[in-house]
Amino acid sequence: MDIKSSEKFFSYLENLHNKYSELSNQLSNPDITNDRKKFASLSKELSNISPLEANYQKYFQLKKRHEESLDILNNSDDPELKTLAEDDVKELFTEMSDIENDIKLLMVSDVSEDKRNVFLEIRAGAGGNEASLFASDLLRMYSRISERKDWKHEIISTNYSGIGGIKEITMYIKGSSVNKYLKFESGVHRVQRVPQTESSGRIHTSTVTVAVLPEVDDVEIEINAKDIRIDTYRASGAGGQHVNKTESAIRITHFPTGIVVSCQDESSQHKNKDKAMKVLKSRLYEFEQKKQQDDIASDRKSQIGKGDRSEKIRTYNFPQNRVTDHRITGKNYGIESTMDGNLEKLIIDLEEMNSKKLLEEKFQEIIS
Repeated sequence: MDIKSSEKFFSYLENLHNKYSELSNQLSNPDITNDRKKFASLSKELSNISPLEANYQKYFQLKKRHEESLDILNNSDDPELKTLAEDDVKELFTEMSDIENDIKLLMVSDVSEDKRNVFLEIRAGAGGNEASLFASDLLRMYSRISERKDWKHEIISTNYSGIGGIKEITMYIKGSSVNKYLKFESGVHRVQRVPQTESSGRIHTSTVTVAVLPEVDDVEIEINAKDIRIDTYRASGAGGQHVNKTESAIRITHFPTGIVVSCQDESSQHKNKDKAMKVLKSRLYEFEQKKQQDDIASDRKSQIGKGDRSEKIRTYNFPQNRVTDHRITGKNYGIESTMDGNLEKLIIDLEEMNSKKLLEEKFQEIIS
């Protein structure tokens, strides 16, 4: 980093430091603490800045020592002192560079978003029965990921196809940094393979849509009772006699957005309503996030994609035993390992690619 860029970078950090102090003061204001929504919003912002503030303090001390050593090196007449100062300058520069790299990564991360639990929706797309069977395969894949990561997961609602596949399913996944790991899974997943029912051995192409919805707190999304309609109906499919004989299933319609959420897997109407409301809030949160993303100029959008559920992100080619993520160039991943929930390398590659692109944009913004 040249001197001019370094100065602008440090100026950016100082601005963040001032923002951190300002937020800390605001959160101690009784007017703010009594406003739940405002307090939650500012707390989230402070949480995201806190790691940067900690690194700023380290960087500030190192920069101060680096300037002192440079001053000795340039102005001292003592050869021994100049040698010590020269060693210090090199060592401190290395330490500052390491912290700069840490800071850059933190600049493009959202700690609060990454820590969220998620609702994961899987829907069969084009391809009929084969698409519903692959939806079942993806459900198993995400269940295996949860087991590998020691997350907890539960089914919120299901709609099965006639041959044992899945038309659509919503599952809730809770654990450490779930959204950080799964946030790149939203989009169209394409499968190429020979269906069991295909006697001629012809390869079929089918699609399944995945949506990852971060769970939101009640104070983040407020729903006006006048904006929704809640219907009850008799659940269908697996679930036992009690589920099927009583009107325990819930359907919530949100009029302003047209979003419809259903939940029928619990025997209790109250539990189904509670779960459906949580899913609705997450969908509304996604709706608002997408509106913000659509406002960003096209040349500023990350090459990793927006995670839009209409965007084709991955192809699972069974005959060639490979998984290709279309956001990553020059790499393929094994089918068997991937379908067994081992996505670690793929996710790391996606994160690195995304961070690199966002860093280029962010740093250009800082130094320009």
